[in-house]
Amino acid sequence: MVRVEDLSKSFGLVKAVDNITFEVKRGEILGLLGPNGAGKTTTLRLISGYLRPDSGNIVVAEKDALANTEPVREIIGYLSEYNPIYHDMLVFDYLHYIAEMRDILPAQRTQRVREMVTTCGLKDAVAKKIGELSKGNRQRVGLAQAMLHDPEYLILDEPTAGLDPNQIIEIRDLIKRLGQKKTVILSSHILSEVEATCDRVIIIHQGKVVADGNPKELQKQSVDETRVYLKIAAGKGSQVLETLKTLANVNEVEITEDESQEIKGYLVHSNHDIDLRPDIFSLAQKKGWILYEMHREVVSLESVFRRLTTAN
Repeated sequence: MVRVEDLSKSFGLVKAVDNITFEVKRGEILGLLGPNGAGKTTTLRLISGYLRPDSGNIVVAEKDALANTEPVREIIGYLSEYNPIYHDMLVFDYLHYIAEMRDILPAQRTQRVREMVTTCGLKDAVAKKIGELSKGNRQRVGLAQAMLHDPEYLILDEPTAGLDPNQIIEIRDLIKRLGQKKTVILSSHILSEVEATCDRVIIIHQGKVVADGNPKELQKQSVDETRVYLKIAAGKGSQVLETLKTLANVNEVEITEDESQEIKGYLVHSNHDIDLRPDIFSLAQKKGWILYEMHREVVSLESVFRRLTTAN
């Protein structure tokens, strides 16, 4: 478990983290989502022990992280956004070096390095210089070094930044596998990555937590109406628009497409959490309309993100 309580950190006049509080459960993959400069990296550095807060407290595995910096660092694996690794070293030599720095016993180092090479998919790269690897494989090396000491917690800052779509999918799948055994906290400004990878999302804006929940919860919390899209074919002169407006709980009906005199698209608005589809279907049957399409529109995480992070 990781618990952050009333955490604040300023750099000069800039308040990077502003009195934030949240908790990460054991075995959870938590995504910190926010625009550039929102305070995500600073938050991760505070949890990792690389920065000290101006105020607040951090508890990791029931330990006060500010009073027990070294013991807490021993149970955390950290991959920074810029993944500072030695490009002139061979992958195998670099991981051995990190194992030594992490005080892994000499008799266990080679075995542990081999395990991480397998886990992170580096078998074909292990004898190459890091500088010769693709960015995706360099990220894998960064993940391997973060996990060499078998930490309970993984903190990953923008782990897919700068990768191509195939590499993003590979790293995302790897993180999801790691999340089956570890507690993972990652940051990103890419909504699709957080939505596909994380169990829970915290949205940060201007150093503050503005939303907390799984993606579906955030989507539900951020809509104040339900919209149903229809495509209907009705006879000439049929008053579809006016008839739909007579249904209970309908707030508004608009025509969105006009394919022909008979076939049109409609958007029906109702109050939040009211599903009009059964009533619309019954009405269409009663009126003899041909219903080509009907679906309930769902607000996207992108819409939630934009609404929460464009406000002053």
